[in-house]
Amino acid sequence: MRRTAILAAVLCLAAPGLALSAPWEFDSDHTGVHFKVRHLMVSSVRGDFEKLSGKITYDESDVTKSTADITIDAASINTGVAKRDKDLRGPDFLDTAKFPTITFRSKKVEKDGGGKLKVTGDLTIRGVTKEAVLTVEGPTPPIKDPWGNTRVGGSAATRINRKDYGLMYNQTLETGGFVVGDEVDITIDMEIFRKPG
Repeated sequence: MRRTAILAAVLCLAAPGLALSAPWEFDSDHTGVHFKVRHLMVSSVRGDFEKLSGKITYDESDVTKSTADITIDAASINTGVAKRDKDLRGPDFLDTAKFPTITFRSKKVEKDGGGKLKVTGDLTIRGVTKEAVLTVEGPTPPIKDPWGNTRVGGSAATRINRKDYGLMYNQTLETGGFVVGDEVDITIDMEIFRKPG
């Protein structure tokens, strides 16, 4: 669900050469938090969350001490269909009037082999907190952009069961199965940057 960009911030946690004290910012124009869920058992609906904020602390000397604390504006969900987005913000799904944010707070960062990371943390949706594990590809080596900023990027993926977080709504089809799938795939593509000086 631009959802759970909450998870995107963790992509920079192990990038070599990123100083602990250096301020890093999200490039919102080049960061996307995407989700996919099955619809009517025959296709998938895709969407994203468009507003997020967060704080990354990277410990260069010990990656296991790095942290990510990310907050998503739940009402910023966008699937490209206004009526569906209104339903998703309503009490049958995210209930954004009562639960305006989705958060992710990392608890453990580990190297996972093959240049990947495994980031374990608490994901909170609709006031329900469950442990989630992100598989992270990257981060990329730092580069200088044309304006003198240092940038890194990467991607992360996870799968959750929406019912674990209280998103219980569904309808049974006459042919069997359900209108909305239970499993939600989350993919995050991101860039962060540090200004010179």
